[in-house]
Order: sequence, then structure tokens, then C-alpha cells
Amino acid sequence: MNVSFKETKMGVVLLILLVTITGCNTKMPVSPNKDHSLSNQSQDTDSITETVNETPLAELTNIPSNPPVKYDPAWSDRTVRSSNGHLVNSCVPDELREKATTLKTSDGVYLSALVLGSGDKGVLLAHEQGYNICSFLDMGTGLADSGYLVVIPEYRNHGASQKFQEDNQNIDRDADAALNELKRLGAKKVFLAGASCGGSTAIIAGVRQELPIVGLIILSSPAQCGPLDAIPSVKKIKAPSLFVFSPGDYGGSIEKEVRKLYQASGATDKELIVDESGYHGTDMYHRGDQGDALKSRLIDFVKKKFH
Repeated sequence: MNVSFKETKMGVVLLILLVTITGCNTKMPVSPNKDHSLSNQSQDTDSITETVNETPLAELTNIPSNPPVKYDPAWSDRTVRSSNGHLVNSCVPDELREKATTLKTSDGVYLSALVLGSGDKGVLLAHEQGYNICSFLDMGTGLADSGYLVVIPEYRNHGASQKFQEDNQNIDRDADAALNELKRLGAKKVFLAGASCGGSTAIIAGVRQELPIVGLIILSSPAQCGPLDAIPSVKKIKAPSLFVFSPGDYGGSIEKEVRKLYQASGATDKELIVDESGYHGTDMYHRGDQGDALKSRLIDFVKKKFH
């Protein structure tokens, strides 16, 4: 069959027009070991995006926040409502009130709490009875600014937390609720710190939760707080621990209690610190002559044990 040059040229022109109109192009060789379907290409792209954009859980914006709850606060004259609707102690500065949240204990008590910072290194700061959420606020903000996720609960029958008809014999459940919140927000390990009975309950709650304990700080904590006995639990904590007391605190009775915890501690890396201020709990570093040095030492201890 004879084809003229003119016919050949016309055929080439038609072929170019067809390619341009349909968007067809030359196919690349397909590897017999690889599926080049569009569906698999899409899945591969998604997996790459997920890997590149992987973010620690506590920093994700889609973690549901706890809803505000209506309840009767223990100290109504010192309670305000945050911009997001949660009850919070008026001692908390305006700029930190948006960090307030509401926790619920296993026995149905609502607690006001502050969530400071982010990340997967969790810190529980548990205040002493008769005090409030601001007892640990300075230490909490310092740790949060250094990259830690801090939860400070306000115990039942205190501050902006719920006024509960029963006494405080189950305050270990308040520490449970705070530790659960740390885990929910993405903490992979936790440091326990508490003053007076707050420390006792942090010990008890700490050993029965799933997060690994990296350290413990005890400030003037009794071995027993009402019906709650911290001795069996502190024996199980192997993490580095600091036990701090002041000799004149409660006529010397607190020294005996802290020494009991220290002696029973399961940690090999542990230290007993004697503060000469005569104050109790967080007042040792709030009001003592060497308070700033003590607070810096406590914060440095937390940082060191996490790293």
C-alpha cells in the first residue's frame, strides 16, 4: 500500500491533536512487583502525610476538652467562672483561668483543676488540705514553661471544687482523677509531687495507675492521712525520690511521719532534706528564708529525672 507524504503529514497532525485533546501520554513501564493503581497511590500519599505531620497527643487541637459542670463549689466566695465556663479559684490570675478544667472522680465528685503546658511528660502537683490550687501554681507554671504537661487538681471540699457532704477520707480518688487526665492528654510517664496529705495521696494513686513513675517529691507528708496509709504504696515506688520536712513542723510530729515514708521507700536513689524554716508543705519554699533555693532544687530535680 502506497501512502503519500501529504497523507502521512496529515496523520501525524491528527495524532498530535488527539493527544492534546484527550490528555493521553506515554505510559511508563510497570514494575511487576508494584501495584500502580490510583487507590494505592492515594493511600501511600496519606501515610506519608500522617508521618510528616505526626504530633504528640497533648499538642493536638482535636482532643475533646472536658465540659463545664454546674455544682456547688466548696468556697463559693473565692470561686469565679473562666472564659470557657469552668469554675476556678479566684486566686488564679486572669491569664491562667482559661487553663481551668473540670474533672470527675470515681465516686462522682467534681474537681476544679488547671492544665498547664503540653507534651508527654506528665507532672501531678497535689496541694495540702486547707490550702488551694495556687499552692503549687508557681512551680506548675515553671515546669510548664520548660516543656512539661502539668495537672494541678483542687481537692474536694476545697476552693472551686465541689462541696461534698462526706469528709475527705477518699481524697486519693482526687489524685486518681488528675492522673487519668494526664494520661488522657497524652502523658507517657509521670512525676508525682505533693504537700502534706496531697503527697500521701499522690503516692497511693500513683502506684495503681498505668503510667511509669519517673520521680517523687514529698513535702511534709504524713505516712498516714486519715484512713489512707501510704506506706505499702511508697514501698513500690522505685523511682528517685526526695522527702522534705522542717524539724519544728507540728511540734516535730511531721518529721517522724516523713522519716517513716523515707525509710519505707522502695527507691535506692532517695534523699531526706531538712528545711530549717519551720514551715509546713509548700510554705517551706513560699515563706522560708531559703525558699527560692528550695523551689529551684525541686524543679531541677523534676527536670533531671525526666532526662
